[in-house]
Amino acid sequence: MWDVLFTNVHLATMVGGYGEIRDAAIAVKDGRIAWLGAQADMPQGAQAVTVHDGGGSWLTPGLIDCHTHIVHAGNRSDEFEARLNGATYEDIARAGGGIMSTVRATRAASEDELLRQTLPRVYSLLAEGVTTIEIKSGYGLTQESEAAMLRAARRIGRELPVRVATTFLGAHALPPEFAGRADDYIEEVCRMIPALAAEGLVDAVDVFCERIGFSYEQTERVFQAAQAHGLPVKLHAEQLSDQRGAELTARYQGLSADHLEHLSAAGIAAMAQAGTVAVLLPGAYYFLRDTTPPPVAALRAAGVAMAVATDCNPGTSPMTSLLLAMNMACTLWRLTPQEALAGCTAYAARALGLHDEIGTLEVGKRADFALWRIARPADLSYAIGMNPCRGVVNAGKLRSPAM
Repeated sequence: MWDVLFTNVHLATMVGGYGEIRDAAIAVKDGRIAWLGAQADMPQGAQAVTVHDGGGSWLTPGLIDCHTHIVHAGNRSDEFEARLNGATYEDIARAGGGIMSTVRATRAASEDELLRQTLPRVYSLLAEGVTTIEIKSGYGLTQESEAAMLRAARRIGRELPVRVATTFLGAHALPPEFAGRADDYIEEVCRMIPALAAEGLVDAVDVFCERIGFSYEQTERVFQAAQAHGLPVKLHAEQLSDQRGAELTARYQGLSADHLEHLSAAGIAAMAQAGTVAVLLPGAYYFLRDTTPPPVAALRAAGVAMAVATDCNPGTSPMTSLLLAMNMACTLWRLTPQEALAGCTAYAARALGLHDEIGTLEVGKRADFALWRIARPADLSYAIGMNPCRGVVNAGKLRSPAM
């Protein structure tokens, strides 16, 4: 006796390509996949407490947005407008804008206010079949403010039908009170890790390794502190220049290296050997009008898994559509639709260290699905501005896409 049975569906299991099973059914017991296959092969006499007729929908693993900065306060549309009217990044920074604008707004917001401002962005993702979201800190830059961001992220996972993975990104930017003292601030970040971890607020640790961020050596200090407390690492790497961050991440068996527009052959080889996932973020590339794409063909040839995410943030990727990110990855960088969907399911799960739990449709995994009114799985990357999601299942419980 199963708890829930979905019949009259086509499955894209994402095991071995799309892993298509047409005219299929999938059963759930205790929030996990108990059986799946062609409906004609369903065990004789099988029953379920609840049966849902999928009406010929395609059913995929729930989508996973594995790189977001979605918890923040404030808005930077004024800077977007200023840049289009001729202001430079330096002009905006001198006027008090840029990331410090978001830091000031986030520091001033209470945990409740952070949650209130964030929920509309999360609702947009949930409406598109997203069942897991990674949420980074990094706009507080003090232990108190970073903790408030991470607590708000945890509340999202408790209060909404979505699984939340949290990442501590204290080394996101140098706060003004540490101007000219980057090494001292890195020491402070390393001191924050044990306290935040003890509160259960951190699933992984990230750093922005870049000329305008933190150096290779400073990044390694944070990685060492993270691993001393049993936390996996990931990295904002090679977005603006090659700082050998991907190689460092691979050396520390990092879950992922993200952005990667300036990734070297050595970085690719190191990631391939370590199994580190490449997280591609087309929203920032598009919004910043970048012209250097990540080396997708070389990553593919080396067998590096490629995930795709929104990078939702107020400054460089104010995007709350994972379906649009999939389309951008295909049109801008020539991922195939199959690669894009794998990048938001199977490989996104790997980028979070959750691939044993989610990301593919397999017996024993958590029953997180999305149901789609589409003719074939490639439609999810093909249509621009369309949301064909007709239902979302979180741990076996069916809900409407609209929250």
